[in-house]
Amino acid sequence: MDSNEVPAFSPGPPPQDGGGGKKKVLGPFAVIGAILLKFKGGLIVAFKFLPILVKTGGSMIVSIWIYSMMFGWMFAVGFVVLIFIHECGHLLMAKRLGLKVGAPMFIPFVGAIILLKEQPQNAWIEAQVAIGGPVFGTVGAILCYGLYMITGNLMFCALASTGFWLNLFNLAPLGFVDGGRIVTAISPWLWLVGTAVMIGLLFWHFNIIVVVILIASTPRLLSLFRKRTDVEARYFEVTPAQRWIIGGAYFGLILFLMAAMFTAKSALATAIVE
Repeated sequence: MDSNEVPAFSPGPPPQDGGGGKKKVLGPFAVIGAILLKFKGGLIVAFKFLPILVKTGGSMIVSIWIYSMMFGWMFAVGFVVLIFIHECGHLLMAKRLGLKVGAPMFIPFVGAIILLKEQPQNAWIEAQVAIGGPVFGTVGAILCYGLYMITGNLMFCALASTGFWLNLFNLAPLGFVDGGRIVTAISPWLWLVGTAVMIGLLFWHFNIIVVVILIASTPRLLSLFRKRTDVEARYFEVTPAQRWIIGGAYFGLILFLMAAMFTAKSALATAIVE
């Protein structure tokens, strides 16, 4: 453009509207901000539990989807709920004892896991956290059997039978499964009994999950045959009263689950024949 030419449009100073334009633009954001401040506590809680919803809820949905392709969606939902009840037992017991724990995560064909963010101080505490799962899981299975008795629906009987068996299996005194952690407060040498039981199961009916349990439990099993450090020795220190309490609860639960599983299986078999 030539220096003597005048621009067709020369912008002047912006109009003075007293901030009305800004108010119109920022108004909606101010309203949203006020709402967020009002419900700040709820939002903090929501964001706090968002990872739990994603981790637990998402893995539950995946597990239900996979199990539903094998057993139907109704049984799959009931089965996953039983696992969830079992894990809640661990979670609540850990919270009661002041331990920090992560949210349950479901793993198809394995069940679910809850990771402790801090280790128990001794075998007595570990045993209490461990037995909470089978106790709650047993109650869940009993409720299923109660629903069967009320409705006559065989699905609830099948769920009860499955629940009793799973919790009984979990009480095997070996390694990282619940039973292995419970008998830590009774006698770690019971891990040898659990190993023999698991090997027997492999000969009776081969299962890759049993193989994984045996392999994962090997380091803890081998620890029986080496000298313990002072810290390890203190970890296994349990009073006679504590040993009797956890022992009575453990073996009593095993006997109850065996009887309950037999009852549920018999009822299921009789109903199918009829």
